[in-house]
Amino acid sequence: MAIISNGFRMFVAGLVLFGPAAATAQSYPAKPVRIIVPFPAAGGTDLMARTIAEKIGAALGQQFLVDNRTGAGGALGTDLVAKSAPDGYTLLVSSSSPMVIGPNLMQKPPYDPLRSFSPIIIISSAPNVLVIHPSLPVKNVQELITLARQRPGQLNYASNGAGTLSHLTGELFSQRTGIKMTHVPYRGAPPAVIDTVAGNVSLLFSAYPTVSVQIESKRLRALAVTGSKRASIAPELPSIAETLPGFESSQWWGMFGPAGMTSEAVNRLNAAAQQALTLADVRKRLAADAAEPIGGSAAESEKFLREDYEKWRKVIRDAGVKEN
Repeated sequence: MAIISNGFRMFVAGLVLFGPAAATAQSYPAKPVRIIVPFPAAGGTDLMARTIAEKIGAALGQQFLVDNRTGAGGALGTDLVAKSAPDGYTLLVSSSSPMVIGPNLMQKPPYDPLRSFSPIIIISSAPNVLVIHPSLPVKNVQELITLARQRPGQLNYASNGAGTLSHLTGELFSQRTGIKMTHVPYRGAPPAVIDTVAGNVSLLFSAYPTVSVQIESKRLRALAVTGSKRASIAPELPSIAETLPGFESSQWWGMFGPAGMTSEAVNRLNAAAQQALTLADVRKRLAADAAEPIGGSAAESEKFLREDYEKWRKVIRDAGVKEN
């Protein structure tokens, strides 16, 4: 009969007590993972999700499948993830709108962005660009501020719609400078751009790819980008922060899981995503949307989310913007 040592008995007992938890941590993901995108296929968020999902899947040896669940400005798909089991097999890749803007506009949001999710990583961000009709007699941000102060309420700015980032960037700009401009909301970016080119409105805060052709053809004049620093897609343009220190308004994309995910699963996903953001083809894909990688730890991503949420909460409250 074989003699079993006390040490071996302790090892076996350890497997019984701690083995399942350890195995779970080491084996995640043990089956395909679903990534909810709360916007339509082929849109910016969808392409962002598919780019990162492919790389994370390769790194972790499992399929990461994108599932588009649209509706309510992204709230339906986002809420689906908020109410999913925190086992790491249902994740969310979303833009900033359903996470920091939409909930601040709703009377009764179905989820709490700061409590309903486990932040995994902020993938990337893209600033807007401030463009004006060429007839406006200004050449830089400071001259625009001066003109707006001389003509309170007379300068009109277009947006993609009430409560959109293009609208709220204009509100943030007005609040920071103390100027008064008249907001003209449109149903989406195309009509907003068309009317700005036509001179029916004076200026617009827009995603750079949306107005790049008009900038190149000089039908619109770009004054600055809205990020905290200059953008690699247009390094010749100053940031508004060079005139207004601390000014920042960017669309961003992040990956989240339901609240309560294990730190092991979150950290594995974060590490795989961080690795993906170093790859040349991923950076090239982001650049096509004027986006730049952010990355950072899960804790840093949670801090980023909280700060951006509070910033837009204040802008929306002070501007008196309500849910449509």
